[in-house]
Amino acid sequence: MVLRPILRADAMSDDPLRALIRTIPDFPKPGIQFRDITTVLRDAEGFGLAIARMKVALAGHDITMIAGIEARGFIFGAALAREMGLGFVPIRKKDKLPGRTIGMNYALEYGQDRIEIHDDAVGAGDRIGLVDDLIATGGTAIAATKLLRSAGTEVPLAVFLVDLPDLGGAERLRGEGVIVEALVGFAGH
Repeated sequence: MVLRPILRADAMSDDPLRALIRTIPDFPKPGIQFRDITTVLRDAEGFGLAIARMKVALAGHDITMIAGIEARGFIFGAALAREMGLGFVPIRKKDKLPGRTIGMNYALEYGQDRIEIHDDAVGAGDRIGLVDDLIATGGTAIAATKLLRSAGTEVPLAVFLVDLPDLGGAERLRGEGVIVEALVGFAGH
């Protein structure tokens, strides 16, 4: 398989990964164009291409562990960690982990949420590559970055399959000092 360069939000429309991502209009509410990545997952070659491109994005950053955000970040993050011979850290929603945890609250459109990791999942000196399927407003990714850093780690880079640049999440995460890579981008919501 020949690896194509990592694509930015203004990438060509003939990209095979972009072609695999299905758009479902008006989900979960009117006006939203939901970018469904399950169509990438069901295509073995497409899923492999996504993992290969994410691996290229992480190269050269001396990453020692991969952290994935619940739930689709687990799919890409675990596969990527295995491919790179690294450990995987699941970033879960509140009260989903069985051991002692540390967490970070973050704002939602209406209210708050919380993400957590086991208190011994990472340590000082770890360099974490943060992985998720999509970045929209960036709230969860920023909270994950702050959570990991509160445990003494570095988070130099985050990699996403999809960026929705009009929502500004990638720029907000860059404002936290994180390099942000996305394989494809879609305008709009």
